[in-house]
Amino acid sequence: MTPFIGRKRELMQLKDLLSRDTASLVVVKGRRRIGKSRLIEEFGKGFKSVTLSGLSPTKKTTSKHQREEFAREMARIFQIPFSYQSDWSDLFWHLAEQTKRGRVIILLDEISWMGSKDPTFLGKLKNAWDLHFKKNPKLILVLCGSVSSWIEKNILSSTGFVGRVDLTLTLGELTLPECNEFWGAQKEQISANEKFKLLAVTGGVPRYLEVISPKKIAEDNIKRLCFTQEGFFYNEFDKTFHDLFTQHSEIYQQILFCLIKHPMAELDDIFRYLKMKKSGVLSQYLNDLISAGFVRRDYTWAIHSGLQSKLSHFRICDNYVRFYLKYIFPNKDKIARDAFVNRSLSTLPGWESIMGFQFENLVLQNRHLVQQLLHIDPAEIVNDNPYFQRNTVKQNGCQIDYMIQTRFNCLYLCEIKFLKNPVQMNVVLEMKKKINNLSLPKNFSYRPVLIHVSGVDDDVIASELFANIIDFGRLLQLV
Repeated sequence: MTPFIGRKRELMQLKDLLSRDTASLVVVKGRRRIGKSRLIEEFGKGFKSVTLSGLSPTKKTTSKHQREEFAREMARIFQIPFSYQSDWSDLFWHLAEQTKRGRVIILLDEISWMGSKDPTFLGKLKNAWDLHFKKNPKLILVLCGSVSSWIEKNILSSTGFVGRVDLTLTLGELTLPECNEFWGAQKEQISANEKFKLLAVTGGVPRYLEVISPKKIAEDNIKRLCFTQEGFFYNEFDKTFHDLFTQHSEIYQQILFCLIKHPMAELDDIFRYLKMKKSGVLSQYLNDLISAGFVRRDYTWAIHSGLQSKLSHFRICDNYVRFYLKYIFPNKDKIARDAFVNRSLSTLPGWESIMGFQFENLVLQNRHLVQQLLHIDPAEIVNDNPYFQRNTVKQNGCQIDYMIQTRFNCLYLCEIKFLKNPVQMNVVLEMKKKINNLSLPKNFSYRPVLIHVSGVDDDVIASELFANIIDFGRLLQLV
């Protein structure tokens, strides 16, 4: 098994629960493959741990199937005779009886799969917690799931669980320095550019990073994992969407296809693309994709006040999902015919453009590292996000890849560039145009920042336009 990497903050929060003299109820959520179960497994080392998981949902999966599987798993774990119970109350009571003494960690994995087909499931779980589980002061019960919207609605926002949840953890992607550790002893031998090519597909998702072979070059890894029928990423999207969105999966996919064609779409753009009338239904679908970690909604803001605007863009923030929809899905038939075995990936249509979006995603996911390199105290930040202003009669349109506004009336204008070759002087002209179009209030200063992965031409440095030039390799190596 791959050594456990990252999650120091989350492990510390979990370990703090060990000093309590009362039972603890924990909720852990995050996208599939993000390492939720692995985190609890790492935390539970040295203690008695019990993991019970829901069945992956299908149209024919019933609550009865879930209860039977739960009972079978308990029979195996506790080496007791299998006794099917017709009610969740009985199953929870038996579990509480087996764990009523000593330090024990119970993980109910994929809780939404377990309980979504039975409207009484959560009520009975709540009662079992109040009446049985919490009687063991050394017990920690963890409710874990990939369907974050279900957990938010049915547990975290439920009156039944108000005041009962002691800790909620939402796992995001690993940071770039943590991702760097997956190259192991070879991490010093491999360039930041080559690492980026793989991170462009995997993002900071731990399970995806585990399937990388450091001994193979990036292109060979990507071909093996993405462009062969046996590759890990060939059917990963279908598995993920089947597990998370068994209902309405088609509409969720259509939203994502819209964001492939319109990478920075506004809500009206999505309505038009889907040919839907304006309603709250689409907003709920978008919120589900945001909760699942696939989509991000970036709000712009008013510079003079620092207040968030109503204007926003939606973008796919999951590198694998964008890569799959752009390159794997449209080419599945060709992949089945081994058409990519001898083809260079750089010949794929729009390759450099998509790599630019993937690079931008990685930087935005690790904005705290950018702030660290710029020596900006997070407490000083008024707002930070991709920034845009609309074209009107009073102002020109303008878009900044990433902008930080501090309480000292200073703007850091970050240009994020992925290019095959070193960044040339045209980036200076582009940034000057953005600065001229930006509606800058009086008494505000600005500092342009260039973030790159492939080097910078000497003329760009000599122009002295950029206050800071950040190499992607530095983000990988920060502590």
